[in-house]
Amino acid sequence: MSKELAGRVAIVTGAGRNIGRAIALALADAGAAVAVNGRTSRADVDAAVAEIESRGGKALAVIADVSDEAAVQRMVAAAVERFGRLDVLVNNAAIRPEKPFESLSLSDWRAVHSVILEGAFLTAKAALPHLKASGSGAIVNIGGMSAHTGAKHRAHVVAAKLGLIGFTKGLAHDLAESGITANCVVPGLVDTVRAAGTKPPQHHHLNKTLTGRFTTPQEIAAAVRFLAGPGARSITGQSLHVNAGAYLG
Repeated sequence: MSKELAGRVAIVTGAGRNIGRAIALALADAGAAVAVNGRTSRADVDAAVAEIESRGGKALAVIADVSDEAAVQRMVAAAVERFGRLDVLVNNAAIRPEKPFESLSLSDWRAVHSVILEGAFLTAKAALPHLKASGSGAIVNIGGMSAHTGAKHRAHVVAAKLGLIGFTKGLAHDLAESGITANCVVPGLVDTVRAAGTKPPQHHHLNKTLTGRFTTPQEIAAAVRFLAGPGARSITGQSLHVNAGAYLG
């Protein structure tokens, strides 16, 4: 494949494992230098950086909580200091706990929204001057199928992920004149590695795919790579569903 992102720089949040890691690798394979972010999993982030470098790419490990404004600003500054610019922001960081609505506390609600929705706001704000300077900046937010279908025990997550769709559309309007696109990739049922003892979410058992299989992280990453690249400059404010036909948006 071509190195269509050669000379460009990307930040991918929540990139130590699974979808985020696949996205970081895909952007690096496309030629971008990548700042690989994680909140606490230093070993996972370092492993992702090492894999990118082993494939001939450039990467930087950045530990930062995306719900912490000062930490986000330091993350963006570190990426720009190392690589000299910033062209692509991928907001993948998320937490998705399951809890019945009657048991949800305000702190449970805020914890999810602070990462998924407020985190995307903080990273976009911090990255904005550099994305403007790029002349062809791209923001790609990572949504979730349950935001469109609903899901049991996930009212807080569904609300945050659907809010991310609205945020994407608002960004598309506000940033178009600066040459920045904003889109959302919406994964469906995805094969991911989960922590020991963690069960797949309930909606994985309730929904079926048309293709008879789950989507891979690499397929999500391919969609992000496209939206970050030169072939997608006329695409903005859109939600691209990648779910093997589990939901037809």
